Amino acid sequence: MLSTLEVVTTVVVGLMVGVEFSVAFIMNRILDALPEDSGQLGHAHGGRMLGALMPFWYVGSLVLSTIWAAAGRHHHGTGLVVTAAGLLIVSVVMSVLLLVPINNRNKTWTPDNRPADWKQQLHRWNRYHYVRVAVLIAAFTLLVGALT
Repeated sequence: MLSTLEVVTTVVVGLMVGVEFSVAFIMNRILDALPEDSGQLGHAHGGRMLGALMPFWYVGSLVLSTIWAAAGRHHHGTGLVVTAAGLLIVSVVMSVLLLVPINNRNKTWTPDNRPADWKQQLHRWNRYHYVRVAVLIAAFTLLVGALT
């Protein structure tokens, strides 16, 4: 049973890392290259779509990692899992305090109602997101390391 939990947790966190990496290094660049207001509208739509899904994914990943750490507390690699769970907590806190407030504003913007500094706000979100992606990659790497 523990091995199934280990694999499921690693896959769930790995998929989340892949989505967030893609947002940071592929999707945002595609959206920023679109003409006129299309990019801003794409960012708003992405904020609505992923903003609805990601809280469950982040919290679910944290819960799975915590259960793995507790269930495998006497097994090799538990320290890595505990550290990964700690990093997932950091990613959730970062999200709630830094990224979600910007996203909540962004997802309501249209070309008619967006603020004058909308590009600066999206750039700030991107900088925070790069740090969050690095934290997620570190957590995923620790989980993979705990499997060996």
